Amino acid sequence: MDLLNRITQHPEVMGGKACIRGMRVTVGMIVGQIGEGRSIEEILADYPYIEREDILQALRYAAWLAEEREVTLASA
Repeated sequence: MDLLNRITQHPEVMGGKACIRGMRVTVGMIVGQIGEGRSIEEILADYPYIEREDILQALRYAAWLAEEREVTLASA
């Protein structure tokens, strides 16, 4: 799915959790930080190797999970 082309899931990376582009940054880590009130700019400063679109896709993925929709992820 093109809308989530930056979200990957691979058994050998972070125990198979959904991650940003195969890196060891999980969707849960990003969404958790947003939930704590951190801004996208603050997260980008902490993780200079991720991009704004990575964060937006992590939020989209989390929203889809909350709606209980199945989303097929690309392999890392």
